[in-house]
Amino acid sequence: MKKKDVLTIRLNIEDNVVVAISDLKAGTPIENDGAVTQKAVTAGHKVATLPIGKGEYIYKYGQIIGVATRAIQPGEHVHTHNVDISEYNRDYAIGSDAKSTDYIPNSEQATFNGIVRDDGQVATRNYIGVLPSVACSASVSRYIADVFTDEILAAYPNVDGVVGITQTSGCGGPAHGEGFEILQRSLAGYARHPNFWGVLFVGLGCEINQLELMLANTGLETGSKLHAFTIQDTGGTEQTVTRGVDIIKSMLPEANRVKRQPVSAANLVLAMECGGSDAYSGITANPAMGAAADLLIRNGGTAILSETTEIYGAEHLLTRRAASPEVANKLIDLIDWWKAYAKKNGAMINNNPTPGNKAGGLTTILEKSLGAVAKAGSTRLMEVYRYAETVREKGFVFMDTPGYDLASITGMIAGGANVICFTTGCGTVLGCKPTPVIKLASNSEMYKRLAGDMDINCGIIVDGDKSLDEMGSYIFQEILDTASGKKTKSEYFGFGDNEFVPWHVGAVL
Repeated sequence: MKKKDVLTIRLNIEDNVVVAISDLKAGTPIENDGAVTQKAVTAGHKVATLPIGKGEYIYKYGQIIGVATRAIQPGEHVHTHNVDISEYNRDYAIGSDAKSTDYIPNSEQATFNGIVRDDGQVATRNYIGVLPSVACSASVSRYIADVFTDEILAAYPNVDGVVGITQTSGCGGPAHGEGFEILQRSLAGYARHPNFWGVLFVGLGCEINQLELMLANTGLETGSKLHAFTIQDTGGTEQTVTRGVDIIKSMLPEANRVKRQPVSAANLVLAMECGGSDAYSGITANPAMGAAADLLIRNGGTAILSETTEIYGAEHLLTRRAASPEVANKLIDLIDWWKAYAKKNGAMINNNPTPGNKAGGLTTILEKSLGAVAKAGSTRLMEVYRYAETVREKGFVFMDTPGYDLASITGMIAGGANVICFTTGCGTVLGCKPTPVIKLASNSEMYKRLAGDMDINCGIIVDGDKSLDEMGSYIFQEILDTASGKKTKSEYFGFGDNEFVPWHVGAVL
């Protein structure tokens, strides 16, 4: 159905609201409902189609998204002025919707041109990384990487670049505990990432995150592809930069010998993220992403959903798809942990949505979460991972991360994600080396406005030009093409060196 033919969308027969897909003037009839808008309503926002009493639930997607704080009449705008979040008992129904996946036979699986590493991992990019163990060595790490300009790297056409990652932690806290373990696990995950041919660690020397301790704790060993030293031991900035540049110069010829070759899509580990969401995100980009994830999983691949604080209120839809009670209970335990963690820090797990989300039509975290979970597709939930833990299970999995985009993506990259899809309604410009980021716009207006940054326009679903399944197939092909070396918009801009943001847990001392 073309957008011009309809003004609103009802997402489920049980809903008592519809979503405006165009700006509505006061007095606009709501099709098939007999309601008339009482005031102007912005595209993406909700309109009541039935009388809703004070204290009664608001339904969207066939699920509860909030409670009316006063009586709401048909045709009335439904948003933060008359809706609040409400706790309610969710039926986890563990495993009730789990179904066997219709896997595509190995001989018929989709392929992409990947880079097979010596240890069997498959890369989608071929970088050399310079990683600081602490914020104090971040600038020096960048100085080393910045030496390798496009002119120098032109002699190594199979090397995608030298990445100087920056970070802002590594000291000022205890040398133990969850926060410290997360930082070390994140750095080690990047060091092991298949998209890095080799890595150079640069420390200051006196930091809490001592290089030798980190290597020992994470099982990393120095060698031809992993080097580590400190600024203090090397003799200062100039000597450290010289030493680092010499090491990378010795790496480049070998790194350049890699060749891409056809490999199964089963070697793809997809990180799925949404940020700057709007009301269209749960209607277009996220469910289309879910359709693409289902295709990837049917081809033997892996898809990671994250952002624990942004599945809150929709976690019951995931527990119902859990492959086992143990997997479901891991997810439930995470929700309980986050409630306690937020309370301990004087916050609430439901302090979302952001101002941008609200401007786009999202009213409560329950509504936002229901849209976000649509990225998860329909297959079984196979496992639940800690932040930055190596993802080994095939299929659909979940990783515990904050809702903050960069922290969430950092965890998934450390877990092994070799391609990322980022859905957005407001727009974003991020990239996250060493993994390419495909950005999906939820609406056509934003896509046109930020065309230089968006890779795919999912707004054409509402425009009537593609169905969800067609869009899912298109996204899946874009994933394969990107994994084969096609540059994303963020790669053309060079984004990704400054987006390493491990989740910070614990006190700064």
